Amino acid sequence: MIKCIAIDDEPLALKLLEDNISKVPYLELVASCRNAFDAMKILGEQHVDLVFVDIQMPGLTGLQLIGSLEQKPLVIFITAYKEYALESYNLAVVDYLVKPVSLDRFIKACNRAKEMYELKASKGTGLPQPAKDFIFLSADYSQVKILFNDITWMEGLRDYVKIHLKAQTKTLLFRISLKTLEPELPSSRFIRIHKSYIVSIESITAVRKSSLFLNDIELPIGETYREAVDKLVRRIG
Repeated sequence: MIKCIAIDDEPLALKLLEDNISKVPYLELVASCRNAFDAMKILGEQHVDLVFVDIQMPGLTGLQLIGSLEQKPLVIFITAYKEYALESYNLAVVDYLVKPVSLDRFIKACNRAKEMYELKASKGTGLPQPAKDFIFLSADYSQVKILFNDITWMEGLRDYVKIHLKAQTKTLLFRISLKTLEPELPSSRFIRIHKSYIVSIESITAVRKSSLFLNDIELPIGETYREAVDKLVRRIG
């Protein structure tokens, strides 16, 4: 799944963008924002592959937002103004869509982003690589191998991550942030539900409006991540 974020200061335009994204099966909407400042916070907290963003927004424009990012995700601009097209392509964006955007034109832009995403993922590999079922993390001058199957949930503690294993009495602490760790985890097996929590999808036993359960453990669902959790429930329900 390609993790994406939608940014537009106009509520109706943002809702239409969310609806269009929901129609594309390989997109996972992780957040929607009404301004660039909220989006900047989210981009600093979690991994995002693709950004859909309006250009003319109060305070900080879409162009300024993308230009400020050190590590740029794939970007599709959606705007009512044609005159920014040249400036946007200087930022090496995937596409530039002028409102109103038809669904077929939107999907064409998404397909282009998917091709670029897959090319980036496979660059230099030559042949398809088998999916990893583990990760190595540093602790006490050693590289510790953690099997994905053994993980129930992960808790961010500033610059550390506490990993809770299925053997509930055992936890492991590593000096790494959730933001750094998240891209290394397969999105088919893990989902971020809060700025401080990533959980194993197979360990989820129940979901409520604002929390979910891992057997007897209840964890809050952050507002930023609610849409991703709802989409997961719809997909596997």
